[in-house]
Amino acid sequence: MSILEPLAARYATWLRLPAEATNDTGDEDPALVRAMPIVLRVERDPQPGRTALLEAAAAASIAVCLDERAEPEGPWHDDVDVWVRGRIRKVSRRARGAHWEAVQDLPGVTITVDGAEARAFVPGLVVETPKVLSRLQISGSELPPDEPGPAPDQGPVLWLNPGVPMTVGKGAAQVGHATMLLAALLHASGRDDDLKTWTANDFRCAVRTPTPGQWRELHPGDDPDTAWRTHGTTAVRDAGFTEVAPGTVTVIAQWRP
Repeated sequence: MSILEPLAARYATWLRLPAEATNDTGDEDPALVRAMPIVLRVERDPQPGRTALLEAAAAASIAVCLDERAEPEGPWHDDVDVWVRGRIRKVSRRARGAHWEAVQDLPGVTITVDGAEARAFVPGLVVETPKVLSRLQISGSELPPDEPGPAPDQGPVLWLNPGVPMTVGKGAAQVGHATMLLAALLHASGRDDDLKTWTANDFRCAVRTPTPGQWRELHPGDDPDTAWRTHGTTAVRDAGFTEVAPGTVTVIAQWRP
């Protein structure tokens, strides 16, 4: 679990940055930028449900990080570790048919939720993205909103910002960030029993959109440490490279005991 400790350590600092500082990449070498690819299976017929697909992507992202192959001495460890210590970038793509089957050969984890499938891969250098991934479309496919019903009373719930429209690809990356933060903070606060239970349940989580009033109540504001201790909430703040403005809080993750 120590692989996510750098993320927990800098979480509060990231939330307090001025908005314009969140997308400052002046200290980065473009040739060394790393990202976790996520591929969403979007067949023409039947299409997956939007909520189920986001839930699958969220679970797959943290499943890669906490896979035994990402532990020290495991074959994924170095790639995951160096990525977590830098900017947490994810790139979502879509695939169907033979293209979906082809990516199963790359190292990663596939999660299925209510028939919807997403696969997250071991992060690596963007400039070295395998062709079987780079040929897949990043945009151009959207799924209609659905009505998943009320959020469960217990366990992880990922709340999407009701005032910030996102494509399913953007949303998949954001909920993947959210599950990583949630796992990191559970471990950092000594709640490894909760983390073990979540792991045993294949990191299942609920993705929902709150009302604007609920969003304001959930938002950690200027005191993220207290929000986590008292309400079990943590926020994903986007750097603003695609779709949303820099500094936007896109998802609030909540652990319901």
